[in-house]
Amino acid sequence: MSESAPLGSFAAMNLPAPLLRALEDVGYEQPSAIQAEAIPALLAGHDLLGQAQTGTGKTAAFALPLLARLDLARRTPQILVLAPTRELAIQVAEAFQTYARHLKDFHVLPIYGGQSYEVQLRQLKRGVHVVVGTPGRVMDHMRSDKLNLDGLQALVLDEADEMLRMGFLEDVEWMLTQIPPTRQVALFSATMPKEIRKVAQRHLRDPQVIKVAQKTATADTVRQRYWQVSGLHKLDALTRILEAETYDAMIVFVRTKTATVELAEKLQARGHSCEALNGDVPQKQRERTVERLRQGKLDILVATDVAARGLDVQRVSHVINYDIPTDVEAYIHRIGRTGRAGKTGDAILFVSPREKRLLQSIEKTIRQPIEPMQMPSARAINEQRVQRFKQRVRDALGSGHNEFWYQLLTEVQQEESAEPLEIAAALAALLQGDAPLLMNEKEKPPRAREVGKKAAQNEARPLRRHKTSAGGKALALKGHPEIEMQRYRLAVGYLHEVKPGNIVGAIANEAQLDSEYIGHIEIYEKFSTVDLPAGMPKETLFALKKARVCQQRLDLRPATERGGQNTAPRPTAAKKGKPKSKKKGNAGKGKKRGE
Repeated sequence: MSESAPLGSFAAMNLPAPLLRALEDVGYEQPSAIQAEAIPALLAGHDLLGQAQTGTGKTAAFALPLLARLDLARRTPQILVLAPTRELAIQVAEAFQTYARHLKDFHVLPIYGGQSYEVQLRQLKRGVHVVVGTPGRVMDHMRSDKLNLDGLQALVLDEADEMLRMGFLEDVEWMLTQIPPTRQVALFSATMPKEIRKVAQRHLRDPQVIKVAQKTATADTVRQRYWQVSGLHKLDALTRILEAETYDAMIVFVRTKTATVELAEKLQARGHSCEALNGDVPQKQRERTVERLRQGKLDILVATDVAARGLDVQRVSHVINYDIPTDVEAYIHRIGRTGRAGKTGDAILFVSPREKRLLQSIEKTIRQPIEPMQMPSARAINEQRVQRFKQRVRDALGSGHNEFWYQLLTEVQQEESAEPLEIAAALAALLQGDAPLLMNEKEKPPRAREVGKKAAQNEARPLRRHKTSAGGKALALKGHPEIEMQRYRLAVGYLHEVKPGNIVGAIANEAQLDSEYIGHIEIYEKFSTVDLPAGMPKETLFALKKARVCQQRLDLRPATERGGQNTAPRPTAAKKGKPKSKKKGNAGKGKKRGE
């Protein structure tokens, strides 16, 4: 076992030219420690047991060597990656697509709970080379013979300890027994509990063992904060930060080239001196843009990671992570654009509720907490706007270039018999245009939807008390006793082979609800009940009604509705109507779960 690995180059690893081109496109220069060890081992066909945190570059560590051995002429699944959550499955699938961008006719398919079965089945029928999925949905497709893994070359278990925590290990082991015995297996886990080691002993053949300690850290000169905000409110949050923070120059990081242009245009429309910087910008134009930023002729750059590599501008005081990076090393590189040469800098990270796992991963890797940001109130921003307006007037008064306007406005005063201040007020309104100078002080700062609390308080209307039938009262939520809960009935039960983890995963994904707000679950023969925060939005309930678990539509409805009473099946001599499976209290400890 090695604690570290010498860093060479990707070119020295015998990776195919199309993959090297893709790495050059995304700006990867040197392999990380785990990549340096894992890529040669997987290229050589060895099984692999890797211990590494999220953000160490492990996705590329298994994606690159497995892609290198892919037979593109065969449109059947050759690589299967199992991930614990829907979010991680999507991220891994996107990474495969990025690395394979120069592989002709390559196809990768993410499959997870909450997404339409029909869409996934159509894609599988057309043919895919790589499948990335959550255990529950992958197992559904395998059991229905819709996912044929006879030609599987490699299976990757990503974040195995998280799958253990979420109760998926039994499903994973079943899948390991169903795939060809000649397959290659790579297991990655941040920790190595005994259960994971037993899985490795049973299913991995003489694996190469790699353990990489993350040693990266961030500069002490950079203050790091995060703001919990959903995608729909990011622009409002950024606009408020631009008004509230005293900054010299700023870089705003987004994930895609398209997003750089769109966000830059929106900021320009709001009066900010801003330009986009991405991989499509010609080198000469890029140099001119950076020089304008350096000289103070430009204040904000909206950039991708690739475009900002090597960018060194001393006056950059703030870095905004508008889109959270999925790679911790990318985060460290981003915020390294400020706080340079002994100066202090600020880094602000936007995090949606579904991205809290990535925030925790970043904090764990940099070995320090990122403090939550206190967004200024509308009143505080209005005070700043008034002060800025007054200062503009003072600056204009002292400019010494007002003779022409003085004469012109004297004529207006005489013609209209108007007071000087009346004319000044009219000019101020003309200058401001349709956009109001002051914000609505009753407006709350843009923030992420705190599903549990918002559902309980339901800002749009008074909180209602929901009654349940006898014996069907929703139980209090551990950790959040202040949140009122309501019991719902699901049209899936023991006969459909459902497990509590399947229900938690589907609800967490579809409702974008952190699992700490999913309460008591009862599983009966033909239906189940689950306690959720009362007053959830109608659109969320509608999405859960259509969602599927174990190939069965949830058809979620309040347990008090006709046909949905929370009653156990009629007692039989053997069962007495008791539930087959029971789960009390919280469904988890705050992390989202994938089906």
